[in-house]
Amino acid sequence: MNQSDNKATLSFSDGSPSQEFPIYKGTIGPDVIDIRKLYGTTGKFTYDPGFMSTASCNSAITYIDGDKGELLYRGYPIEQLAVHCDFMEVCHLLLNGELPNQKQKTDFVANINRHSLVHEQMQFFYRGFRRDAHPMSVLVGTVGALSSFYHDSLDINDPEHREISARRLIAKMPTLVAMSFKYSIGQPFVYPRNDLSYSANFMRMMFSMPNEEYKINDVLVRALDRILILHADHEQNASTSTVRLAGSSGANPFACIAAGIACLWGPAHGGANEAALTMLKEIGSADKIGEFVKQVKDKNSGVKLMGFGHRVYKNYDPRAKLMRETCHEVLNELGLQNDPLFKLAMELEKVALEDDYFVSRKLYPNVDFYSGIVQSALGIPVSLFTGIFAMARTIGWIAQWNEMISDPEQKIGRPRQLYTGSPVREVKPISKRG
Repeated sequence: MNQSDNKATLSFSDGSPSQEFPIYKGTIGPDVIDIRKLYGTTGKFTYDPGFMSTASCNSAITYIDGDKGELLYRGYPIEQLAVHCDFMEVCHLLLNGELPNQKQKTDFVANINRHSLVHEQMQFFYRGFRRDAHPMSVLVGTVGALSSFYHDSLDINDPEHREISARRLIAKMPTLVAMSFKYSIGQPFVYPRNDLSYSANFMRMMFSMPNEEYKINDVLVRALDRILILHADHEQNASTSTVRLAGSSGANPFACIAAGIACLWGPAHGGANEAALTMLKEIGSADKIGEFVKQVKDKNSGVKLMGFGHRVYKNYDPRAKLMRETCHEVLNELGLQNDPLFKLAMELEKVALEDDYFVSRKLYPNVDFYSGIVQSALGIPVSLFTGIFAMARTIGWIAQWNEMISDPEQKIGRPRQLYTGSPVREVKPISKRG
């Protein structure tokens, strides 16, 4: 970041002297006012619930322009990456800053594959969970437990240790997610195969059975790969900020990613595609869409249109168009165009895109609306949708964590507050209390 010639002047109506603060310019995007000395010079804090106007760090990984509907990974538009790259190339980009050439990709994939197995003792961890445990609770526990097995890569100040931990997390997440699924349905765990692509290997671990041959479907594999690419990183969202905050304390990377998974589990964050599919099931059939839309428009009904609109994107979610294409490819490949649930989804999309109420409010379908439909078509249970999200976002989390650890300006996270409790008071002996 570069310091601007301009400065911000803060004046006070209470007679306090005005203060000047430096302004920094990023590569693109809004300028930022450096208020690090605000408290020391004025005795005052800023107040910004949800940190909507606060830059908590500087980062070179992801850029979002919500007004334009733009998402860049290391400067590359998501629309181009999703069309021309696979997930492993995107992982290399986010982790190392550049897209790989063929040799770099081959070496990177080989290094990831070396770590795809999990320790055999991890099987005993799964047996400690109930079969109907939510997959996210299982992932929080098992990912955090990885630190118990890999003491050789826990020195966060050693770049080589950080790189090994990053590879392990990227490689083992598909194995752990698939194990969570297999355990929940009482089927044997399936070991990874390093001759398959990242997404093909995951689908085989999810859906293959020891008593029959599993056939790879390239259309479905590409669909999953696109889901992973589109969810790989998304700037300083809640779970990424959680990973950074946990990491700022010096916590090991496995613990930090487990913290990110716990945050992602929240329905306001990673559960959006699950909520969208649940909404479709509650509507039931296309002939009930009219009544449903009427309820959505009624502010007193409490009914919400899930999978439409986005907190950051004030225009169209750039990932949604790509996911929509993938959605139709998958439905056509599986012959599900006439499935009642998917027909309902397409009809609701049509109604919302043509209704002035939603168009004027820019409530366009977002990536979660389509990704839930695609995952359901692939045979992934609704309860595992957020687990797939976590698998995709692990590369973003670990890239952000690594960047944070390497940043000489980074300090342990310590937000301040506007205290609204009782003023100072004295404790009375119990005999004198009213």
